[in-house]
Amino acid sequence: MPILNQQNKEDVAKYEAYISQFDGASLMQSLNWAKVKFNWMQEGIYIEENGSIIAAITLLLQKVPHTNSYFMYAPRGPVCDLNNVELVKKLVKEVELLKDKYKIFLLKFDPNEKYSQELENKYKEAGFFVLNKKVSANDLIQPLHDMVLTLDGYDAEELMKNFAEKTRYNIRLAKRKGVEVYYSRQKEDLGKFYELYKITTVRDNIGCRSYEYFEKMLEAYDENHLRIYIAKHEDDYLSAAIAINYGKELFYLYGASSNEKRNLMPNYLMQWEMIKWGLETECKKYNFGGVLHLDEQNGLYKFKIGFCKKDGITEYIGEIDKVYDKKMYFLYTKTLPLLKKINMFFVNLKNKK
Repeated sequence: MPILNQQNKEDVAKYEAYISQFDGASLMQSLNWAKVKFNWMQEGIYIEENGSIIAAITLLLQKVPHTNSYFMYAPRGPVCDLNNVELVKKLVKEVELLKDKYKIFLLKFDPNEKYSQELENKYKEAGFFVLNKKVSANDLIQPLHDMVLTLDGYDAEELMKNFAEKTRYNIRLAKRKGVEVYYSRQKEDLGKFYELYKITTVRDNIGCRSYEYFEKMLEAYDENHLRIYIAKHEDDYLSAAIAINYGKELFYLYGASSNEKRNLMPNYLMQWEMIKWGLETECKKYNFGGVLHLDEQNGLYKFKIGFCKKDGITEYIGEIDKVYDKKMYFLYTKTLPLLKKINMFFVNLKNKK
């Protein structure tokens, strides 16, 4: 049965094992991620061959307000050979079995697959819409560009040699100045993270997620998979982050920092401690997450590229859309982004009060 029965523990374990062991699969394709996205519904679809799963896609579903239509999204999915477009088309056909349960107007997926013009052409020829560098970054759900550090084959000393000279200097400076880094899973430390996170969203003019969102994340992933990292100096809490260890990749998901003592470079030492967790657990990669501005003048880009000097930037294929209702698709792509911008304006206004 291609639709995953989430009440069957054996089926769920087999499905999760396939995703977690697939090279390059994102934690967002794990069933646990839906526990974080608690305001979405979830479905899992897979294809088997000779008793083994060869393709899977974990879907988040949300009803469009004031309609009967559902938006279906596979964050960083599907999990299979993305160059095998025929296999992806077959998987999408299985997804369409959900049409009896939901009125689907769009299936959107944005896989962890590097960009190539050849691959984009293949998906367009197969009847998909492909959105990437020709649209605004604000119109995409996930960034087109990630910073991913290769850990495989390195020990800590060798890996640090790949960093930019200034990055190595800042890590050592933080240590010399007495910055301390620890990790935790205590609610008290989640509260410290959240206070720093609120400061960060105001300073950087970005949307602020609810405290409940991070509570759900803590509940969804156990001590082997999620840690809250905190950097402090004397009695001052300067930086904090949430990292998730999934499959063979460590994901730096959320970071936050104070406006105080920034000259002590706490973020650099905190990142180094998280990277060492990845090395200790034999992760192949450390994912710094997305960057929107590929410009040395941009602080976030400059910070991340200092660690990823050797690996450089990873550019993904972008968002791939299978459209079932063109009128609803127009509403989604033209009208809803405008409403989202208006809503974000008022959210940021409220955060600044």
